[in-house]
Amino acid sequence: MLLSNLLKVVMASVISQKITQAQPAMLVQEKGTVTLECTYSTDEPRYSLLWYKQPSSGPMILLIHQDSYNLQNATEGLYSLNFQKTRDFIELVISASQLEDSAVYFCALREPTVRGMMEGGIHKSQGSY
Repeated sequence: MLLSNLLKVVMASVISQKITQAQPAMLVQEKGTVTLECTYSTDEPRYSLLWYKQPSSGPMILLIHQDSYNLQNATEGLYSLNFQKTRDFIELVISASQLEDSAVYFCALREPTVRGMMEGGIHKSQGSY
């Protein structure tokens, strides 16, 4: 196996009141499948879970998101989610990984704002997350 065919995937070791990501860094064979786990906690009935990628150089990139009211797992290109709302758990699956996938990955929880609740709940924003 050539070292040039390996990519490094790092989960940010984040433990907060709402999100836990505790997987160690891993080396993955190019074109392999990578599964990253995230658990979360919220009392809100409606929320969004977002996965970001931070390459070693360049800006952080929003890869994919899952809304709590949508029980169908989100898919975006090579990225797919395994959302288990009853377990407060979500996995990011990267299929056919490439060297460009070497990065630090972050899971984020977005809850409604006070303004959003006063206006009747979460509204789909026109901009970025």
